[in-house]
Amino acid sequence: MRTQSIDQWLFSRTDDPDAWAKGYADGAWRPVTVPHDWSVEEPFEQSASSGTGYLPGGVGWYRAHVPAARLAPPDGGLVRLVFHGVYKRADVWVNGYHVGGRASGHARFSFDLTEILSYATDDDLVISVRVDHTDISDSRWYNGSGITRRVDLEVHPAVHVREHGTVFTTVEADAGAAVVRIAQRLGSVSAEPVAVHVRHTLTSLATGREHVVELPAVVGAETSTIAELRIADPELWSDADPRLHRLTTTLLWEGGRAEYSETVGIRIIRFDADQGFSVNGEPRTLKGVCLHEDAGTLGTAVPPEVWLRRLLTLKEMGANAVRMAHNPHAPELYALCDVLGFYVIDEAFDEWENAKNKWWQGHNVYPPRHQGYAADFADWHERDLRAMVEAGRNRPSIIAWSIGNEIDYPNDPYASPLFAEMTGNNDANKPAQERVYDPTRPDIRRLTTIARSLARIVRESDPTRPVTLAAAFPELSSRTGLLDQVDLIGYNYKEHLYGEDHERFSGKPFVGSENSHRHADWLAVTRNDFVAGQFLWTGIDYLGEAHGWPIHGSGAGLMTLAGFPKDTWHLRRSWWSDEPVAHLVVRPHAEGETSFWSHPVSRMLDTAPSGPTEILCFANGDAVRLTVGGDPVETAWDEEIGCRRAVVPVIDGPLVLEVLRDGEVIATDRLAPAGEPVRLDAVVWSAPADASSRFAAAGLAASGVVQIECTLRDGEGGIARGDLLVEASVEGGELLGLENGDLADVTPYALPRRRTLDARLIVFVRAAGEASVRLRAAGLEDALVAIG
Repeated sequence: MRTQSIDQWLFSRTDDPDAWAKGYADGAWRPVTVPHDWSVEEPFEQSASSGTGYLPGGVGWYRAHVPAARLAPPDGGLVRLVFHGVYKRADVWVNGYHVGGRASGHARFSFDLTEILSYATDDDLVISVRVDHTDISDSRWYNGSGITRRVDLEVHPAVHVREHGTVFTTVEADAGAAVVRIAQRLGSVSAEPVAVHVRHTLTSLATGREHVVELPAVVGAETSTIAELRIADPELWSDADPRLHRLTTTLLWEGGRAEYSETVGIRIIRFDADQGFSVNGEPRTLKGVCLHEDAGTLGTAVPPEVWLRRLLTLKEMGANAVRMAHNPHAPELYALCDVLGFYVIDEAFDEWENAKNKWWQGHNVYPPRHQGYAADFADWHERDLRAMVEAGRNRPSIIAWSIGNEIDYPNDPYASPLFAEMTGNNDANKPAQERVYDPTRPDIRRLTTIARSLARIVRESDPTRPVTLAAAFPELSSRTGLLDQVDLIGYNYKEHLYGEDHERFSGKPFVGSENSHRHADWLAVTRNDFVAGQFLWTGIDYLGEAHGWPIHGSGAGLMTLAGFPKDTWHLRRSWWSDEPVAHLVVRPHAEGETSFWSHPVSRMLDTAPSGPTEILCFANGDAVRLTVGGDPVETAWDEEIGCRRAVVPVIDGPLVLEVLRDGEVIATDRLAPAGEPVRLDAVVWSAPADASSRFAAAGLAASGVVQIECTLRDGEGGIARGDLLVEASVEGGELLGLENGDLADVTPYALPRRRTLDARLIVFVRAAGEASVRLRAAGLEDALVAIG
């Protein structure tokens, strides 16, 4: 099989009803590179929806011209056009023929172009795509607009592996031996059955070691084959050592040959009702984060290099798991989870047949709107759910399939006579009439019927992984039969129910499918072996789900939209990572108030402190030494925050933290007053050599995106106090955007300038070869960055 990605397209934000035609004049349209998100190219609008980040939607058209001669399949094969995601309501024409569309903005879908190509009158294959995202209150978070994921053309020979036709399964595995099964659906365009020799080669990407199994087959329109391969001393995949293999299937027949390959991993995962999660027989605690798809200024068209930087930062924090919230994501993100060793819960839906409240004037501000996927659920849910599972079932990183997120949210819209007042997550400030039983609302028992059907669809597509869902209101859902339909019970923010419900569901494992950042919620995992782990809300800030203008995103992440760690990242690292951690933060002391979450901390020391100061020491040794101005200060453990803490009447010098293990200093941190900016540092981010080699070995294609981390420095070389406007210009490349992570900054993303936040921002540039980037900030010498 040959695959080519179509990345060069023409784009128009006008809705011309004739743009589907092959002969339509598109010479004035703007060239764009796909994946592409047009919403982030336009200004923030207060009149737009807060839920989707105050960014517009609308209708857009894309057209691509592809030389048809390059697509000629050998010996009468077939050609397939594959979209990995278009947000949303895509309609597709090829050479003027309407081949179909997809309502979902997250589903992979494809079309067979073989017949249409046979009618071609010239070498110009024209693909036209209309994208309709006029209902911008269709989600509770930002999803972008446009062809936001990769588009491929696949050329298959006469005898071929059918779409999603390979299923790779690890039957058993331990350090001594493994057995893998390769099941395939093969097809042929020949009128007569074809005798085919099938050879499967499993090659380690780390060592090059090969394992081969061969078998004969007689292939008709659709033929199934199964082969098993026993491997001694297998190279197993896990979060600690994510060994990957390349599975190559070679088909040989008289006069023909075909080759297919994909990346797989050998591993056995298990959820146990009493012992939690394990991989290859070794216990693991899921230290997970939930992730939405956008990257601020890039929207949802996020290049793999950007996700690589973000995931490596999460890995450094100690994270080993990701929950895809709340829809299937781009294939490159799953591939990176395979490469880096993240366990993944993949999730299909945020709503089923009835729409949830969509906040468009600020969170919980009435009245809501009720646009969204529910309008398409009845017609599309089975195809979309199967598409998610079939696209991901060979990935070692995926450990469970979630059929829904907070579907059982109280009175949103389902209700029950079993309770008089329904309060769930973030509901306390809703009007009283929204929190009492209303018999005119849909009955919550309906969810059990739907869940049963969805679980059946998943198990038919992949019987090897558990079905789960993220329950918002298990107080009721655990009694209506909803949780009986799943194999893995996921609770959102209901840690206090773990013990009681573990007894009631004694045969089912538990996981925190969505959790807050509190230390107590982490202790609910570490003190209960039956809880497989937790998934924090969230790993990274994201656009949408905003509380009101000008705030256009959620600040729930451990990292900013710019991909920089917050102080909470360091706190979490002190709990999750085995690497030494020393990190100091301060805040004004409030008598009797110790909550870390009630008011913010900072790395900035005032030059003239005005009162008692609280010093928090994030550390993972067995002892700490803290000095203020050279004088030792006693610290005490704060269980609520999860760190050591001290209160001093005045700070009269630098703070120094030493973290000790077995009497030896393993990490230090120093905090001193920051000065005014004197220079702008600009550094091109690069991945560690090991991650880069894994990235390339797994077949991930670099998109040419360069990430430049910018920092204002003071005269001592530390991070400066204060922020400045930074302007970027590029020669020999394309400026994709600047991101500072400030969720209140509504400067249009299309502008080449942005103010720093806490003295930092990141600049994204696409360059095919040599390029240069000039960064200007008032009063400072320009920073010049050479690329290539």
